Formats: sequence, structure tokens, C-alpha cells
Amino acid sequence: MTTVTTRTVEYPADGLTMVGHLALPAGSGRRPAVLVGPEGPGLNDVQRRRADALAELGYVALAFDINGGRWFTDPEEMLARVMPLLADPGRMRDIGHAALDVVRAEPRTDPGRIAAIGYGTGGAIALELGRDGVDLRAIATVNGLITGRPGEAARIRCPVWAGVGSEDPIMPPAQRDAFTAEMQAAGVDWRLVVYGGALHAFHHPSVDQTVLPGIGYHPRHAQRAWRDVVGLLAECLPVTE
Repeated sequence: MTTVTTRTVEYPADGLTMVGHLALPAGSGRRPAVLVGPEGPGLNDVQRRRADALAELGYVALAFDINGGRWFTDPEEMLARVMPLLADPGRMRDIGHAALDVVRAEPRTDPGRIAAIGYGTGGAIALELGRDGVDLRAIATVNGLITGRPGEAARIRCPVWAGVGSEDPIMPPAQRDAFTAEMQAAGVDWRLVVYGGALHAFHHPSVDQTVLPGIGYHPRHAQRAWRDVVGLLAECLPVTE
């Protein structure tokens, strides 16, 4: 197993001090980089481990923060933080750009080869970076099928992969249809995978918190979604020496 180096990084965004997790692959050369955006409750060890796994594959990976170091266990607190954020593309972009600045400043990063993946709110932020015209090599969003401001999807310059559970009440068929219509109208190279029987946040192992209805872990589909994301990166952002 290759040696991965990790460190905590603090940086300002959205009026908060964000606390991200940076994972660096073995070696000393420049490598492609991946932003990893967390779900609405915040950054926790699930996303930190995803960043570490990407570093094992040879990527510089930053699991970025959205809540100023907080992990919300109360759903009402979480919604009070996240819903206004999801309604404000400018704030989402600011959070995404702040994380992008951190990863670009890392000497191991090849600044011309960066992808953004995210889950829920983090996926919506990845999409907003694309709609803002950021030069990304790939975007992946799991459960974060949020439509943007009219016409701005045309600024997305890379393939977009999206995954969602078929039984997700938070991202129902109407939301999926609106998202794919937006991508298609903009001429984006897009894919949508619907995981049969899965609920919202099917990719996140159960944690000790009160959760909203319609949320549940699906281990088999969680593994499949991760393989799909890694496959997207292998296609669009291959690691080369």
C-alpha cells in the first residue's frame, strides 16, 4: 500500500473558518487533484476516508468543509444552515472557489487537472463551480441534482456524472428530470445513474444522529456509486507519472 500523507487545512469561506482534510499521494511529483464535497451535515470521517482513498489512487484530494468545522446532528439545525445555502448559487460558488484555491496552492497539484465530486450539498457546490465556468476535468454529484440559474449550465466544460436513489424523496423523478433537461439543453456531456431501491444519502453509512425521513444507507449501491465515481476520474482525469 502506498503511503498517503494527510493534514488538516483551515481557510476562510462564507464568513466561517473552514476545516478541510487534504490527502497527498506518495511521491513528490505533481498529480491531478480532486475536490470532495460533503453532505449537508458537514465534513466527517466518511469524506475524509474518501479523500484518503483517492490519494491511494494517486490523486491530491481535498475533502472540503461547508459548515465551519461543524457536523450537524440535529436535522433542523442542518436544514437552517443548508437550505439558504442551496438557494444561493453565489454562496455555493464562494465555498467551492475557496476550496479550489486551497488545492491549487498545494505544490503537488497539477493546477490544470482538477475534478470536483460531491455528495448532496457538496455535489451541488461542484455543479456550481462548473456553471461558473471553472476549468474542471470532471464533475460528479451524488444526490445533489440541483438545477442552476437559466443558461449557466452552458458554461460547464467537462463531463458530468450524477447518481441518485430511485426511492429518494428529496430528489424525486421531477427533480431528476429537471436536472437532466438542464444538462441536455446546455449541451453537456452528462450521465445519470439511478440506483434501484436506494433512498437519499444511500452512500453514507449510518451514523449516530437523528435523520430526516427518506434517508437510508444501501451498502451495495454505495460501493457501486463509488466505483462509478472512480471510473469517471479514470476516464477524465487519469493519473500519469
